[in-house]
Amino acid sequence: MNNKTLTLLKPDDWHLHVRSGEALKSVIGASARQMGRAIIMPNLNPPVTNSMQANAYRDEILSALPAKSELTPLMVLYLTDTTTPEIITQAHSADVVAAKLYPAGATTNSTRGVTDIQNIYTVLEAMQKIGMPLLVHGEVTRSEVDIFDREAVFIDEVLSQVVQDFPELKIVFEHITTKNAVEFVYESSKQIAATITPQHLLNNRNDMLVGGIKPHTYCLPVLKRAEHQYALIEAATSGNAKFFLGTDSAPHAKHDKESACGCAGVFSAPHAIELYAQAFDQAGAIDKLEGFASKFGADFYTLPHNTSTLTLIKQDWVVPKRYEFANGIIVPFMAGQTLNWTLV
Repeated sequence: MNNKTLTLLKPDDWHLHVRSGEALKSVIGASARQMGRAIIMPNLNPPVTNSMQANAYRDEILSALPAKSELTPLMVLYLTDTTTPEIITQAHSADVVAAKLYPAGATTNSTRGVTDIQNIYTVLEAMQKIGMPLLVHGEVTRSEVDIFDREAVFIDEVLSQVVQDFPELKIVFEHITTKNAVEFVYESSKQIAATITPQHLLNNRNDMLVGGIKPHTYCLPVLKRAEHQYALIEAATSGNAKFFLGTDSAPHAKHDKESACGCAGVFSAPHAIELYAQAFDQAGAIDKLEGFASKFGADFYTLPHNTSTLTLIKQDWVVPKRYEFANGIIVPFMAGQTLNWTLV
């Protein structure tokens, strides 16, 4: 590495949405260009709730990948109130790497999610026994809880109890957005880790709301105050192996984002590593990027590091204002803005 060039072990994306059908075909190449492996979110419609569906979805992704792609999709099961320990055991035997907790109603396609954490306690016990990680969308969904407080309340009401009741269960607290979450992960055992998105490192709620609502910056969990953004930057750039890359890149067509009820999700896959490089460089910690992007996630999942590399150069470029997407277009995160690092 010098001041203008940075070579990294190929990174992995530990939280990625790629949809299915034509949408999948139009976005999967963006991640394949940058990532070695990707944890694939299961919130399709209908969701991926058993090993047969997970295998079919894996096959669809592999068929959609560009020729000579190195991307390995890692499949995840969607937990519901009716998931059983037997379903988990079968999925584990079919190389499903984790299971995902969506509190019902928390985000896109989460209506079939878990309505009460007690409903899946036998499932969590089975996961702890076989060593399958639990991936958590950490928000409560009660209408009386302010949307900016939902992550903090989830920690107090749900996650703290789960960690206490299942001390050996590996948990990834996904796309954390608050100082509260950072402190919780720091203070918890080595079984608890977290992913951090580029939008939560580079933006806070002012970027979404000041001067008019920016629908292509709207995601869930929603962007928070600057003080929480700073806590996330500090955690990501700390060199602490509990924090690693997970883009939560979530493609939605432009007309769906700009509709009367615009959907949540930020599309960052085409320039994900450049976005993280921007955030780390601004924090004076570009030397910490490889651990965060290429090592710590693999270590948590007990997988080998990738052996191939990619190279970034410090050179300004402008993010395209749109990409083709299925039968329409998609607007990427930070569209039309200048980034300082570009992938060779």
